[in-house]
Order: sequence, then structure tokens, then C-alpha cells
Amino acid sequence: MPIDAQQRGHLKQRFEVLLPHLNERQQRLALATEARLLGHGGVRAVARAAGVSATTVRSGVAELEAGEEPLPVGRARRSGGGRKRASAHDPDLTVALLRLVEPQERGDPMSPLRWTTKSLRHLAHELTGQGHPVSAPTVGRLLKENGFSLQGTSKTLEGAQHPDRDAQFRYINEQVQAHQGAGDPVVSVDTKKKEQLGQLPAAGREWRPRGQPVQVEDHSFFTTGPDVPVAVPYGIYDLSADSGWVNVGTDHDTSAFAVASIRRWWQARGAADYPNARRLLITADAGGSNSYRYRLWKAELAALAAETDLRITVCHFPPGTSKWNKIEHRLFSQITMNWRGRPLSSHEVVVATIASTRTRTGMEVHAELDTNSYPLGIAVTREQLQALPIQAHAKHGAWNYTIAPAGGTTPPIRSQERAQARLAALELLTDQRLTGMSRAELAALTHELEASQQAQSAQRCFEQRGGPRRRAPGAGGTGLLAPADRVLITIVYLRQVCPQTVLSDLLGINTNSIGQAIAETRQLLHEHRHHVVASTLRFRTAAALREFTSHGHPASGRAQISEVLSDPELTGMTRAELDALTRRIRPVLEARRERHRHRRRGGERMPGAHGGVFTQKITNNERVLATVLYQRKLCTQDTLADLFHVSRRTIGDVVREVGPLLANEGHAPQPAQTRFPNANALLDHLHNTAPTPTRPS
Repeated sequence: MPIDAQQRGHLKQRFEVLLPHLNERQQRLALATEARLLGHGGVRAVARAAGVSATTVRSGVAELEAGEEPLPVGRARRSGGGRKRASAHDPDLTVALLRLVEPQERGDPMSPLRWTTKSLRHLAHELTGQGHPVSAPTVGRLLKENGFSLQGTSKTLEGAQHPDRDAQFRYINEQVQAHQGAGDPVVSVDTKKKEQLGQLPAAGREWRPRGQPVQVEDHSFFTTGPDVPVAVPYGIYDLSADSGWVNVGTDHDTSAFAVASIRRWWQARGAADYPNARRLLITADAGGSNSYRYRLWKAELAALAAETDLRITVCHFPPGTSKWNKIEHRLFSQITMNWRGRPLSSHEVVVATIASTRTRTGMEVHAELDTNSYPLGIAVTREQLQALPIQAHAKHGAWNYTIAPAGGTTPPIRSQERAQARLAALELLTDQRLTGMSRAELAALTHELEASQQAQSAQRCFEQRGGPRRRAPGAGGTGLLAPADRVLITIVYLRQVCPQTVLSDLLGINTNSIGQAIAETRQLLHEHRHHVVASTLRFRTAAALREFTSHGHPASGRAQISEVLSDPELTGMTRAELDALTRRIRPVLEARRERHRHRRRGGERMPGAHGGVFTQKITNNERVLATVLYQRKLCTQDTLADLFHVSRRTIGDVVREVGPLLANEGHAPQPAQTRFPNANALLDHLHNTAPTPTRPS
């Protein structure tokens, strides 16, 4: 019986309503049932009404006629139906995949993907090239089936552990419990990562209107350096009160800045929270601005102890264990989460963001901006540190020590007093006897080099920050040495009045800063064709230099010593004979020295370099003279070392080097009739004031 249009319309309506709610097999069976009810021509009519192929309807009819049992609930196909997995068609696929992802354990260490990113696409491409065609999703499924997952790195390797690591942890815990039990404050301190300011990308995300992200710079790969605005958050976390205090600096992260932050916390919160406290316990890392190695850290803490009348105990965590410091995960982690996805455009934004940090446990954070200058390069001498009232603990005294508010041989030096002492020392160095020029001549030279110094400083800053200036000229901190000061210390050094260590002790500036200032200014002097003549004055200590400038006491000069020791009575030859012998040996010594320096620097000298200011601890003329005196057995090497202001080791090296050269010249010195026990006895003998020297044994 033919199927009319009305029947086909009814079929189409039923299928549109019913089929979307059925799975693949249920749809086939429903279509097959309608086709069997329609009889002849039903398959074609149902296929047209449902929009499927006639083959699909015939498959359903065949399933109905076969009388198969219904499938379990949730299944559309019988077990084993559908396309086989790639691993079934290619049994070696999984093995080849594991060779690529585990080259160290399961295969060749020279795997093609050993040094590339093992992404699913790269793995699929490499497997296809090896004869195992596979897609990236299939690679991902196989990796998961074999126990792999996408992972980052895990920071669990701590490197070599200090043998006292666990003992130090227990000792810190004991100190914390003892101080908290007595009601004394216990704080954990550290410097958070220095943050660059500006519209720069920030990690994390924030809720914002759709399609309106915060716009930041697309190129932010400049380096931190001069004239780049930064924020330096130094945190103090009070373990007992569960509160945070952050001092946001704008200059350098120095030990002076660290102690200044603790001082500001004590004045703002600590003194009010602990009015009866007489002790303070500080737990800190082993490195950074609060390192146990830094003398300035301990000197500034001594000044703080004297100001607050607190007995300050410091316990440092062992090296490599900074993550155990409480401030890291109690305070700094909360601050990081609070400013995620937010560019730190100014210091005010940094301070406000830190101050708004809160936790569910009730911790609140206070933040303040510190615009003071904390220059680099401040030095504290060993003698100054030893004079402070610092007592090392019996258990690992390098990490654990207590600073008393009083009791040292000298009172602690405060930052302002240190700056005043530096100005006084610079004034002392302007003595014409040290510089070889009047104050007017020194001022004229400084004025002449001023423009070149500015250009040199601008070039150095450009190279350090890796790009153009980001702040107005003059913004940021200033150095310890002004341009005029740099010229002054360079002149004094080039005149060989004293070594850099003496200048460091005198000015309270470390030798690195002194050396850099001298190297840069010396190059400018060479470019301006200024030659500095060496002085006969020599000072080996800052105290000797102060004594000379303050009281006019004469300093021993090397040139005078050489003239005195050239006496024919000591050398066994006339001065003319000694000069002739020296002239013959000096070229050999100069050639050896130049060869040695060429080998050390690996090439020719740079333009403007002179091979050092103190080119030799002892000159070639003095080397010959010292060897002649020693071969005559006038005195010991220790005595010669005192006379020439060098070490005994230097005299020994001189004798071993020059002795064979004297022998080659045919010089055979006759032993002296007298032997002097020390330098004073020898000099007194020459001035006819010493007692009769002892005869050589």
C-alpha cells in the first residue's frame, strides 16, 4: 500500500520530537520499528522522514529480526564494538612513546627530544616520523594511562646541608620559647623581593569587566640599576602578636636600611606593644642585608641596642634554609597574593597594597614609605667590631649572638656620626703634603674633570640599567663619594701615600668602592694628560696618617731608607759601584716583571692602564740593595722587611730572584763584620747612637 504525504508528515513530526532523546542504537531500533509497521516501502519512507540513510534503517531492522538481548544500561554498543585503539593496531606504539618521554631510564640518552619541549604535538610528530602514526590527543591519553601527568618543577633539593642544621633549628626554637615565655618580643625579619615600579606585567589574575584588562608594557626586560624606580620592602613579623610591619625603601637594601626598618618598627609598634621588654629576639636568614657575616649589620644593631636599652639577641637560620623563616610564609606570601595581577605603578600603590593585606586568622599589616638614602659601600673595620659589646653564644657563635646596650670599649657609632667622620677624613686628605698641590690647584683640577665625570657616570648608569633613564636626573640615592672626593682619593693613591686598605679604614668605605672610584678617575686623568708624581711619604695604617696630619710627625719615606741603606759601610761597595750594578740588573728584572704581567692579564695593556699604581711592593733598585745587604749577612729577612715596609715573604722572593742575577754578574759579597738584630739597631748604628751590635755567631 502506498504511503501518502499525510503519513510521511506524521512520521517526520514524531522523529523530530523523539530521536534527540535517544542514543545511536535506540534511534536505529525506533526507525526499524516504524519501517516494519509500514510494510513494503517503509524503509525508504522512514529514511526520508528522519533524514538518515536507508542503510541505517536496514541495520535496525536486522537487529530486530535477530532477536538480540537488550544491552546493559548506559551502553550504546556491545563490548568490543567500535574502532580499535591505536595501541591495539600498533603494539610498539606505547614502547616508542616511553622511550621519548623517559630517555634516561627507558632508552637512548641521545633521544631526539632530549633537549626540546616534550609537548603532545612534538611527541606525536616524532612518533609519526618513526613509523607510528598517531595524533596528539592519543599521545596524551597513552601518557595518562602509563602514569604520566603534566608537572612543573618541585623545589625540594636543598643541596649540601650544614652539619649543625637541625641543632640550629632546635636552638632557635628554644630561644623563641624562652623569650615568649618571659613576655619579650620575638620578630622574624627579611627583605622581600625588590619590585620594579611602572605599568609592568604582574603574575596572577583579578576579576575585571569582560574585555577590559589592565594595560601594561609589552617590553619590560630592562634590568634593575641606577635611575630605575624600585620598592624595597623590608618586613618585620611579630610572632607573638601575629602582626606585620613593612618598611618600603626607595634606595638600596643595605644593613643600615635593615636596622633602620627594625628601629622604625620598635618606635611605632614594638615599644607600645611591649612596654616592659628588656630583651628582643630577632630571627633572620644567613644572607642578604641581615647576614651574619656583615659587620655593618652588627654595628648598626649595637647602635640600636644603645638607643633602646634593649638586649638584642640574633639567631640566624643555617644557609639554604630561608624558607623556614616565619616571615616568608606568614607575611610575604600573603602580600604576594594580595597584589597579584596588579601592576605596581608607584611607591604609594605598593604601600597601600601591603597595608591592606589581611588574613583569616586576624593578621594585619602596617606599611610605611622610607625615602631616606642608604648608600652602598659603608665599611666597618675589624677593630671597630671587636670594640662593640657583642657576645657570641656557646652554640654556634657565628649564627647566635647577643648585643648588650652597653659595655663595649667604645660606644657604637651611629650613621650620622659615621658620615661626619668621613667628612673629617676627606678634609684631612686635602693636606698639601699628601696631594702635592694646593687647595686651589686641587679645586681647579676637580672643575676640569667635572664634565668628564658626569659623562662617565651617565654611561655607567646606562649600561647598568640596560636602557634609557626612567626617572628625572637627581632622583634616587647618592653615593658616599662626591665627584670632588673621587678626585681627591685618586690623587692621594696615585702619589703612593697609602694603599686602598688605609683609605678604606680612614673613610669607612669598603675597598671595592674605593677601587672603582680610583680606576674611573685615573682613566680621566690619563685622558686629560695629568701626570701625578709619587711622594716619598708612606703610611701603612690610618692611625699613622692621622698622626702625621694632626701633629706633623714625620713619616718614614722609602726613598730616605734606600739612601741611608746605600751607605758603603753596609753594602761593601761605593755608591757608584752599587749604581752600576743596579743598572746592569734592572733591565732583566723589568723584562721578567712585564712577562709575568702579560701572562696574568692574557694580552696587552688596555689604553690608559699603567700596570697598577703600586707597581711593585719594592722597586727594582731596592730589590738589588736588599739582596746585597742580605748576602752580606748584615741582618735577617725580618729586619729587611721592617726597613722596606714589606712582608718577610716579599723579601724572601726578592732574594731568591735577584741572588742568581748577582752571581751571573760576578758579584761575590764579603760577609759583614757586624750583624744587627733589628731595624732600629741598624739605623742607630748609622747615626752613631746605637750600642755596639752583636757579632755574628
